[in-house]
Amino acid sequence: MSRFGAASASPRAPIVPDALPEVLFDLESEDLHEKVMFADADASGVFAQSVEFTQVRFRSARLAGATLPKARLTDCVVERSDWSNLRAENATMERVAVAGCRMTGLAWNGGLLRDVTVTDAKLDLTNWRMARFDVVALTGCNLTGADFTNADLRGARFTDCDLTGAQFSGATMQGARFERCELSGIGGITSWSGAIVHPDDLIGLSYVLAGALGIVVKS
Repeated sequence: MSRFGAASASPRAPIVPDALPEVLFDLESEDLHEKVMFADADASGVFAQSVEFTQVRFRSARLAGATLPKARLTDCVVERSDWSNLRAENATMERVAVAGCRMTGLAWNGGLLRDVTVTDAKLDLTNWRMARFDVVALTGCNLTGADFTNADLRGARFTDCDLTGAQFSGATMQGARFERCELSGIGGITSWSGAIVHPDDLIGLSYVLAGALGIVVKS
C-alpha cells in the first residue's frame, strides 16, 4: 500500500554491504549491476536504457550528461558524485541515500522516489515533473529553479533547502513539509493546499502569496 502523505516518516536506509568489489563503469541497456562499487569512475554522456543497480555504491562517480531512461536504483548509496544533466525519465530510486553530490540539471521527470534521503546536494534547475515522492527527505539542498510541475509531493520533506524560483504548478502538496527553507519567487503557489510549513518560513511565503493575489506590499 502506498505511503504517500507520510512526509513525517523517516525513509528506510539502503542495505549495502560494507565491502564491495570495484568495477569499471561500463553501462549497456538492460544491464544489471549488483553488489559492486563504482569509485572515481566516469560514464559521462553514455546512453543505456532500463539499467538496474542493486546494492551498489557510487563514490565520486560521473554520469554527467548521460541518458538512462527507466533506470532503477535499489539499496544504493551515492556519494560525492557528479550526475549533472543526467536524463533519467521514468526512472526509480528505492532505498537510496544521496550525499554531497552535484546534480545540476538532473531530469527525473515521470519517475518514482521511495525511501530516499538527499543531503547537501546541488539540485538546481532539476526536472521532477510528474515524479512521485514517497517518504523522501531532502536536507541542505540547493533546489533553485527546480521544476516540480504536476509532481506528487505528498511524501516529501524539505529541510534547510533553497527553493528560490522553484515551480510547483499542478503539484499535489497535501502533507508535504517545509522547514527553514528559502521560498522566495516560487511559482504555482495556488497548488500548496495542505502543505505543512514551518513558522520561520511564513514571512517569505507571504510575499509569494501576496504577489499571486495581486497585493502590492509597500513600506
